[in-house]
Amino acid sequence: MTFIGALAAAFPARAQSVDPAVGERLAKSECAACHAIDADAKARSPDPKAPRFAEVANMVSTTELSLKVFLRSSHKNMPNIMLSPEEIDSLAAYILGLKKK
Repeated sequence: MTFIGALAAAFPARAQSVDPAVGERLAKSECAACHAIDADAKARSPDPKAPRFAEVANMVSTTELSLKVFLRSSHKNMPNIMLSPEEIDSLAAYILGLKKK
């Protein structure tokens, strides 16, 4: 067995599971204290400085990659919530799902 083969056998690939429903649950438990997290255009964020997730989804600069990078980075005005890669993917999928069609 080659080195690469042995390494692959020792560390099997994890199945990536992106689930917007998981992202919604995370948004409710981790984000809703500050952000309006649903698609309601009239909803206001509990913290007036925190953007509504629907606004974030509809920003021209918002992409899947930009959301994932943002969620993996710490920010001065936000709590440092540690999410797994799968949770970040699911939260990003949920937020992108709020984009107007």
